[in-house]
Amino acid sequence: MSGSRIGFISLAALAILGSGGCSFFPVSGPSSADIESGYSETVPYHLIKLTSETIDTLAAHEPKGLAGAFTDRRPSQKIVFGVGDVISTTIFEAAAGGLFIPLEAGVRPGNFVNLPDQIIDNDGNISIPYAGLIKAAGRDNVQVQNDIVNKIKNRAIEPQVVISLSQQRTSLISVVGSVNTPLRFAVPMTGAGDRVLDAITRAGGISGPGYATWVMLERGGRRATVPFENLVMDAKNNIYILPGDRIYVYQEQQKFIAFGAMGINTAGFAQSQVTFDAWRLNLAEAVAKAGGLGDVQADPGAVFLYRQEPREVALLLGADLTRFSGPLVPVVFQIDFRDPGGYFLATRLQMRNDDIIFVANAHSYEANKVLNFISNVAGTAIAAQGAVQGVPVTSAIVHGHELAAAPSKTFVGPPGVINTTP
Repeated sequence: MSGSRIGFISLAALAILGSGGCSFFPVSGPSSADIESGYSETVPYHLIKLTSETIDTLAAHEPKGLAGAFTDRRPSQKIVFGVGDVISTTIFEAAAGGLFIPLEAGVRPGNFVNLPDQIIDNDGNISIPYAGLIKAAGRDNVQVQNDIVNKIKNRAIEPQVVISLSQQRTSLISVVGSVNTPLRFAVPMTGAGDRVLDAITRAGGISGPGYATWVMLERGGRRATVPFENLVMDAKNNIYILPGDRIYVYQEQQKFIAFGAMGINTAGFAQSQVTFDAWRLNLAEAVAKAGGLGDVQADPGAVFLYRQEPREVALLLGADLTRFSGPLVPVVFQIDFRDPGGYFLATRLQMRNDDIIFVANAHSYEANKVLNFISNVAGTAIAAQGAVQGVPVTSAIVHGHELAAAPSKTFVGPPGVINTTP
């Protein structure tokens, strides 16, 4: 096989590359040019160059946690009775001889009578002698007391009534999950102003590390979840608890996913799931946890952060919302680590749970793939040529024959000169 044939094979290899494009070679993700085009056949996205203004916008619209989901910041009002609560009733009279205090002196001490404890029935009522059924559910103790007094004041002697809660079976708070003592407790009738952290403390505190703990609050059919340390570090998220609240504490590490040309992606693996191991993590720390940028492979100007932002935030970032449906908009942030200031920007951008970092390959790395491919093709062609030329020699040796000399070619040159070419 001549050198011209080897060259022809190399040209054919280049033609295959030209028709197949980058898809001919295995890659760990899209090229930087593909991402920068802002186009996807499957999911539309908005590409944003990371700047100080962009980071300021994101910081001003960080997820608000419990405070954002439950905007009523007031403490619980005076707790009212509910169906199933057990209450006790004490009735006082100013003098003996009334409804409840007998005339005979010395028969009993004091000028009051304690009625047996009563459970508020399914209709929300209790029964008081000479007053009949008294509505108790949905009312506080003062309202119930005044109602009883109004119904017996014409028959008793200057009556006074004291209503107290004997057993509270409504207005309860549940704390379950990764706490040391799961429990269900009653909100104090007078309102102690307990907050979410107070409720978790009543349950013995969390049973795992704070940075891996999440707190979910369910109230009135709505739910909101926040990292535990967010309750500690951001006081506005430590909101007041209300009757009927359910608090679920669970363990789950915050994490991000690293794709592409990052130091952690070795031994042929081009993706890794990395845990925060902290409450907060910025982009620079995340890149470092993933092993940094691969020195041979990575394009430091093509570092991308994938996440979904609320529509109102995406609008502030310049996204064309007509391209997107739903409450969340796919956004890709691009940061340039060739720029020395890019590292300062990366320290200001906070990561979020399930963010994706992708680092594209450098153009030189992709070009090296092409050159290696052509070199392998040419090397294979040369090896094949040598194998073909060696077949007659090998056959002759095997059969004990000698190869005949190739016939010579004679041509006539200048007068008197005869050349012979093998």
